[in-house]
Amino acid sequence: MKIALASDHAGFEMKEALKAHLVSGGHTVEDFGAFILNADDDYPDYIVPASHAVADGVCERGIILGGSGQGEAIAANRIPGVRAVVYYGEPSDIIRLSREHNDANVLSLGARFLATDEAVHAVNAWLATEFTHEPRHTRRIEKLDGIV
Repeated sequence: MKIALASDHAGFEMKEALKAHLVSGGHTVEDFGAFILNADDDYPDYIVPASHAVADGVCERGIILGGSGQGEAIAANRIPGVRAVVYYGEPSDIIRLSREHNDANVLSLGARFLATDEAVHAVNAWLATEFTHEPRHTRRIEKLDGIV
């Protein structure tokens, strides 16, 4: 699977660890930055291009990181076609439901609230979970897409 990956300074180290994990798992990763640790960077500079790559079909899914993941998800969700969800810890059912019910295509991780092994576990579960295509879920996503 081709995955867009992006983070600001708060998630930089975790992004690098996830990139190595994803590549070792056979995924193709397109890294949108940050490429160096810079406490003065701004997450939209990295998150928006990664989100466009998902919306445009260049990447199948996206994983974005920040301190809480909240601002990153807000930025991602401004791009039509992106359905970003935030995860920063338990319950892990949130990961499964975000895919099964919402067909989330971007996962936003709160790096200040997760250990790297927790993030790896969440990413693995999220990538392995498929959308159910149940009519009620499909209908709801279509309604959301119609808002744009």
